[in-house]
Amino acid sequence: MSAEKILEQLRGAVLKYDSDAAVSAAKAVIHAKMDPLQAIEKGLVPAIHDVGEKFEKMEIYLPELMLAGDAMKSALALLLPLVPKGEKTSKATVVIGTVQGDVHEIGKNIVSSMLMAGGFEVIDLGVNVKTSTFVDEAKARGAKIIGASALMSSTIGSQKDIIDYLSASGDRRRFTVLVGGGPTTQEWSDEIGADGWGKNAVHAVKLASKAVKGR
Repeated sequence: MSAEKILEQLRGAVLKYDSDAAVSAAKAVIHAKMDPLQAIEKGLVPAIHDVGEKFEKMEIYLPELMLAGDAMKSALALLLPLVPKGEKTSKATVVIGTVQGDVHEIGKNIVSSMLMAGGFEVIDLGVNVKTSTFVDEAKARGAKIIGASALMSSTIGSQKDIIDYLSASGDRRRFTVLVGGGPTTQEWSDEIGADGWGKNAVHAVKLASKAVKGR
């Protein structure tokens, strides 16, 4: 099978929201001894960008965006470990997680996948993440951006806690803090002093890219 055919399969798997097909295409990349970074950049990235544009235009909806993210993540799980360290390039490192007391992860997972497709190195801390863990991991991993997700109105206060924690330790200016999640708003982001509010996964990636350019 030609390299172009394999790239088409990678793109098609994401565009068709098919995780199994994405895994098969990633295995074909490995079997054909293709450059895994090229497969990511020419196969997966354009596809997830197309999905993001369709979502913004309301041509598809959240379930499709989630499935596309899952498909891409499945392929990345096989391809990223094969990229030589010296060849890996990233815009910046992002530490992301769902705040303490909240165990919802769907939105966070979509944002993580979209960030990876957008060229970021993503450290996913999971759910129910302590305030101090966000900050400690961001420092330890050399992250520039902290992404805090909250899906319950009772937990959005933990987003403010992260900003307060950074301010108290004198580290606030070291990090761009982005917040998001169902009960959050731009007004909430402004109120707590966050650097940006992602209304959806596509918007969150744009904010992260803008933050990197602004540094």
